[in-house]
Amino acid sequence: MRRACLASHTRLRLFHRLGSLPASSRTLQSLYFTRNMVHTPHYQTPYITPYIVHAPHHGPDDGGNNFLGQDLEYFSQAGFDMSKIHIRRNAPVAQLYEDAIRNEGAIISNTGALINFSGKKTGRSPKDKRIVYEESSKDDIWWGPVNIKMDEHTFEINRERAIDYLNTRDLVYVFDGFAGWDPKYRIKVRVICARAYHALFMNNMLIRPTEEELKDFGEPDFIIYNAGQFPANRFTTGMTSTTSVEINFKRMEMVILGTEYAGEMKKGVFSVMHYLQPVKFGQLSLHSSANVGTEKGDVTLFFGLSGTGKTTLSADPARELIGDDEHVWSDTGVFNIEGGCYAKCINLSSEKEPEIFGAIKFGAILENVVFDIGNRKPDYDDVSITENTRCAYPIEFIPNARIPCHVKAQPTNIIMLTCDAYGVLPPVSKLTPEQASYHFLAGYTSCVLIFFCFIIGYTNIFL
Repeated sequence: MRRACLASHTRLRLFHRLGSLPASSRTLQSLYFTRNMVHTPHYQTPYITPYIVHAPHHGPDDGGNNFLGQDLEYFSQAGFDMSKIHIRRNAPVAQLYEDAIRNEGAIISNTGALINFSGKKTGRSPKDKRIVYEESSKDDIWWGPVNIKMDEHTFEINRERAIDYLNTRDLVYVFDGFAGWDPKYRIKVRVICARAYHALFMNNMLIRPTEEELKDFGEPDFIIYNAGQFPANRFTTGMTSTTSVEINFKRMEMVILGTEYAGEMKKGVFSVMHYLQPVKFGQLSLHSSANVGTEKGDVTLFFGLSGTGKTTLSADPARELIGDDEHVWSDTGVFNIEGGCYAKCINLSSEKEPEIFGAIKFGAILENVVFDIGNRKPDYDDVSITENTRCAYPIEFIPNARIPCHVKAQPTNIIMLTCDAYGVLPPVSKLTPEQASYHFLAGYTSCVLIFFCFIIGYTNIFL
């Protein structure tokens, strides 16, 4: 009860600050006030949808707790109290919908996608991202304001704090999946979290295992402990706020505290692959989208920061989509790291981006998107919560996606996308290989206006 009251008090403060929002957002605000006034006995949570509080359950519910033997021993050794928590492993999408609606106040949109919210943090927290400074990886990391050092003892404290919080939850979600479509270079990833929203997000963003692969999954290569609802202790050595996103390459673990933004998990997996691919496997990991021609089989890479057009341009109906954000350029070709896409939704329309618009259906999750309370229709033009509205969906929701997302051919077209409001670069330029190498390493962008800098051809290069 005390936990529910505290959560309700937090929301009252939040919506006090939202009082000046436009009408579409105030309808969202009033919806949350309605939920908070409802008695919430189910899982002791204030996020509850009124009309299903007393809905009967049909048939037994084992919650997907299908771990056996050694798997259960892992959770016990890690500090989980198996007598109190109920684990749902790789739960069906429909069940995650039910839990998110019942326990988190999620909404089903008019197209069937789940709408949910990340709370105070609506984007990543790069100033709170840390990497453990330890012997096995310290010489392979570029330390500085991007990769902030953390000592091993502080990581252990935060890891213990995350597990202690997860032990207070009635439901704990586990998703086991893969990162990397090439079996030669893939890793097994386990996500442990307390929100159905986060479990569904990683179900969409990781490569989903078959039943047989899940049965033989074994020990994961990388584990994420997401206790983002619970803050970091800012008086702990090295902490500068109540948010901490940290990776330990020695333990191959990630801990999230103080942020519920789902994109932190996605970028955590990418950070690990960014480390493993060049250092351990000798392959080049890329922040890029990729597609392939249906006739000639020509592979195109689109490099660029967030918001420069990677997802939009790679979703070409005349070409097969390999992936929209994270890839590896290997000795045998190009493969996607992820099993889904994470598209920006600001000003999204069926006319401008029909493939992405059509992917927003049952199984997809809309993040921080304002909707009309009357018809549950998302308003992609409303940025009153954040401009960083997003949708995560499995890559097969794109009709022309190439499955498996792996092409055994070297890229023939490379396109670099940048934002340049100062005129340093012309809209389109042809580069030599040496110039392309320079601009690739420099990574120039001013992040203001969008200009497309094209590099077409592996030997004849345009910018």
